[in-house]
Amino acid sequence: MRFAHLRRPDSPDAHLAVIQDTEAILVSDLIDPAPSTLQQLIEAGDDGLDALRTALDERTAPRHPLAGFDFASAVLNPPVILAIGLNYAAHSSELGLKTDTAPTVFTLWPNSLTSHGATTEWPRTLSESVDYEAELGVLIGRPAKNVTEADALDSVWGYTVVNDITARDIQFSEAQWSRCKSFDGFTPTGPFVVTADEIADPQDLHIWTVVDGHTVQDASTGQMVRSVATLIAHLSQSVTLQPGTLISTGSPGGAGYSREPQIFLRDRSTVTVGIDGIGELTTHCRIHG
Repeated sequence: MRFAHLRRPDSPDAHLAVIQDTEAILVSDLIDPAPSTLQQLIEAGDDGLDALRTALDERTAPRHPLAGFDFASAVLNPPVILAIGLNYAAHSSELGLKTDTAPTVFTLWPNSLTSHGATTEWPRTLSESVDYEAELGVLIGRPAKNVTEADALDSVWGYTVVNDITARDIQFSEAQWSRCKSFDGFTPTGPFVVTADEIADPQDLHIWTVVDGHTVQDASTGQMVRSVATLIAHLSQSVTLQPGTLISTGSPGGAGYSREPQIFLRDRSTVTVGIDGIGELTTHCRIHG
């Protein structure tokens, strides 16, 4: 199944919807009481998702053209956002950083979450070296503690697309990476979350980025240094991964920082990151000050 948080243009309220082709079915039209967010649906466990699947098969609910809505972030109020750095050898090399023997892990702050089609703004005085990073986002579906690599994918509820926008000058001036990647609007997600059963192999997905009409990243998730299963198993050794946890699994090579000449996101740039089978996530950029 495919889900999104949608807003009507005249309302700030987000509605959880099932997406089928170019149409949306509001979950509130299928079950009562209905989860208002994907987080609530994930927390309802297998029974909640099974009830929704049954309702979708057995009930007739209004279908709305997807074009009549705006998107909210595909991920809202997760328990935590965990990000993995240096998980593609090409990206580590182009940044001049070493891939360590253990994954590089940091957190992203919730204020950074934003939606497909949104405009992300930042002051020129803070950074003029803002970069893009296409990443596969993984949503945990059940508490995961001390899981093995062989069983780790059983903990996955679904997948989404993440653009891990990064202020490179701040990244290389501070020891911790959270602030440089957590400006307001620096973590677009979506447009959709696809349930795990729709993705046969998370290590066999085409991942790419287009900036202002030019393809700048073009890779496969199979090029990860550590697979999704390896990351989940590793993280679960030290912390219980709670339902709804978002793990952003790292970016392939092709970052603007490493290019000659460098390519950074400019005022009025448009960047689209995509993963085949999941979706295409577009962000508009404005720089002020």
